[in-house]
Amino acid sequence: MTKADLVRLVSAETGIIRKDVALAVDAFLDAVKDSMKDGKHIEIRGFGTFKLKERKERIGRNPKTEEKVTVPKRIVPTFKFSRAFKDEVDGANKNLLK
Repeated sequence: MTKADLVRLVSAETGIIRKDVALAVDAFLDAVKDSMKDGKHIEIRGFGTFKLKERKERIGRNPKTEEKVTVPKRIVPTFKFSRAFKDEVDGANKNLLK
């Protein structure tokens, strides 16, 4: 699903015009990005949590030259789905495993 698909779906579900839904979706995504840039985490109960994690410095390998290189430590954004979300998706997709 793309952002355009999401906008179309929310618009159809709520009756709000697509242009307004697109503004709301963009505002939500910008708020998430801005909070992450400020080092904050975002918890949406029943959905999941956006957090920042520190990756340690490590030795990597250039696949082209096989040369070992040092990959510096860095901060990366992560997302973890809530247990309720995982359980709901699992229950809805049990039939896919057959």
